[in-house]
Amino acid sequence: MKLSPDFRRRVLAREWLAGTFLNLGSPMTVEIAGLAGFDWILIDHEHGPGGQDVLLHQLHAAAATPAFPVVRIAQNETARFKRVLDMGASGVMVPYVNTAAEARAAVAAMRYPPHGVRGVAKFNRGAGFGGDFEEYYAHSHERLLTVMQIETPEAVANIDAIAAVDGADVLFVGPTDLSYNLGIRDQLESAQFTDILRRVSNAAQRHGKSAGILVHNAALVPGMRELGYTFTALGSDGGAVRAGLLGFLGALR
Repeated sequence: MKLSPDFRRRVLAREWLAGTFLNLGSPMTVEIAGLAGFDWILIDHEHGPGGQDVLLHQLHAAAATPAFPVVRIAQNETARFKRVLDMGASGVMVPYVNTAAEARAAVAAMRYPPHGVRGVAKFNRGAGFGGDFEEYYAHSHERLLTVMQIETPEAVANIDAIAAVDGADVLFVGPTDLSYNLGIRDQLESAQFTDILRRVSNAAQRHGKSAGILVHNAALVPGMRELGYTFTALGSDGGAVRAGLLGFLGALR
């Protein structure tokens, strides 16, 4: 596998890029989503089931498709980045980034010295098991995508400082966590929440970054686009399976 030379550039250019979340721990749904035509897919290893062995198979499945694979790790810890990047993730989504210092730590974990602190091993899947290491080493800091999740009032208060961090490519709102932490759980169309969404998007634009969000309702997509959210995901494999099965059951009943 080789890192896309232009996907991160397209993200930072605020091109509209459509994604979806994959939370079932299934390589099959990763491949289905990738072949469906999504620009990027989010393989969820924060809330989704499955360990490192499952992730490897999911990344194998993603490689059979044109989609750009991003892995959400469970915590902003250096070792977690190293593991998923060595397995071949093209991007990492980092939950609960609240400060510029936390954003800088995440970026450092994404990058080899002298750009960061990622441990160097030439024989890994991300670098073609050594065959592509020189190219990967030279360009990975320019091609790997780092997605910072904005999920707390603290993160919103620090949004300009986070957005200013070199390598904090996407400010990605986690709407459920953010609404719960604001005390307005699931009020995603309220004036208060919309104002915060606008504040995050404006910060991203000021600093040459992208704003991203996950929405669960297709009716909300046009509004997110109007607010400047371009790295946008709709739904999940688990949600699609459940909705589809409920539809089948309704027809049968």
